[in-house]
Amino acid sequence: MSNSTQTISEPESAVTRNSVLNIRHKELGSKLDGDTWNGMPIPWSYHTDVNDEVVAVRTRAGLYDVSALNIVNVTGPSALKVLDQLVAIDVTELEPGTSRLAAEVNEAGALVDDIMVICDAKDTYRLSHGSGATQDTLARLAEGHDVQIAQDYDVHILSLQGPKSVDILDPVVDVDLKTLPYFKHVETTLFGCEVVISRGGYSGERGYEVYCSANDAVHLWDSILEKGHRYGAIPASWDSLDLTRVEAALLFFPYDMPEGDTTPWEVNMGWCIDLNKKGDYIGKQALTNLKGRERFKQAGLVCQSSEAVEIGAKIIKDGKEIGEVTSAIFSQYLMKSIAMVHIKPEFSQLGNQVVVTGATPVKAQVVKTPFYDPMRLRTHPDQ
Repeated sequence: MSNSTQTISEPESAVTRNSVLNIRHKELGSKLDGDTWNGMPIPWSYHTDVNDEVVAVRTRAGLYDVSALNIVNVTGPSALKVLDQLVAIDVTELEPGTSRLAAEVNEAGALVDDIMVICDAKDTYRLSHGSGATQDTLARLAEGHDVQIAQDYDVHILSLQGPKSVDILDPVVDVDLKTLPYFKHVETTLFGCEVVISRGGYSGERGYEVYCSANDAVHLWDSILEKGHRYGAIPASWDSLDLTRVEAALLFFPYDMPEGDTTPWEVNMGWCIDLNKKGDYIGKQALTNLKGRERFKQAGLVCQSSEAVEIGAKIIKDGKEIGEVTSAIFSQYLMKSIAMVHIKPEFSQLGNQVVVTGATPVKAQVVKTPFYDPMRLRTHPDQ
């Protein structure tokens, strides 16, 4: 008989979550009445112009409330074993203070969530994940193991994105943020509050995410903006976050995986898989078999249009359907209509000319991604 113990807190899917920063979002003009994400109302827009917010993020700094991310604490002697079964990266290689994006797939090798594994200690992890199957799968994997799994409903996440973010935060913490590498995090004190600060974000810019308690979130929001005022920092809405993430060609589950059985190989996520570095995990055999058998490739289009093409629009070449648009915007910052697409591999070469369907068909060209900062020097300026 096993002496292992198991404690699992199931996600409260029927409960609407609310950010304590909603009071600030309403003051900034958000009605908080649009689509929710992970059960939380989202500040999709403010009184400010969304394109001005993008300019702030690209040239100064913008502050986002991304508390709608699901944060799950996974602790205990079996935490590492359980997580190494969940994802396709080798979790055993993660050292305390580091994190890594991972491919999470089902037995058929299809992506089932966005997920980042955050290591605080060798028996203490946090998962940051989206709207997929993570917690259901975790509950199944944890059966019979000495592991505790619970979603953190108190944690709030403030994401300061932009080239001035380090100038704003570095002078007011007792660690050297200027040398903090990408995907590393530290515990520190910020404006009198205990926080965890990680380097990362979803904008294609240098940025930092501040993990704090609900009781401290409003104070930290106000203090960051007050400190950042001289640098031109402003609050930024989720509509601007969507613009910046498409410019940076960053994927969003499940919107950029519309097939329902999209594999990591088909969306250029091979770097989220340690295929030969670890033992068995969910979907490993399928991933091995599917490598090199991609039905389509993730690619980018620049479209000859003054507005965004339609999401879901078909891509045509010589009268034949060869792909589909997954995300699309008109970027005023780049002054281009751009789209993230799935396209048959034989048509994914740079420079290939195609047509995007719609009320008025639009000519387009396959281009290198990311559309903004193609060498990703903004997120990795010193590496």
